[in-house]
Amino acid sequence: MPIPDVSYLRLEKSGDVIVDIHVIPNASRTQADGTHDGALRVRLHAPPVDGKANLALAAWLADRLGIAKRYVELVRGQTSKRKQLRVSATACETAIWAALTL
Repeated sequence: MPIPDVSYLRLEKSGDVIVDIHVIPNASRTQADGTHDGALRVRLHAPPVDGKANLALAAWLADRLGIAKRYVELVRGQTSKRKQLRVSATACETAIWAALTL
């Protein structure tokens, strides 16, 4: 499935896709909620404690895209609300990118 032309998805030369996300932790449930400064805004149910929010975000993204969690990696923003996650080129071909469009 082709990658949609949205500001928060960027295709790298390697074939991996970088997803820019602005996280709002401690929400009542995890869901995408529009955009914020060019990034996908995600309200995350997990608290920002001991990396739990980062793990929950990667699991949520993998679930939305219909891919295994091992193909999603946090590359920037370990302790920040603004994060970048990499989706492996291996999984990009089968990922359901339309699930991230609003």
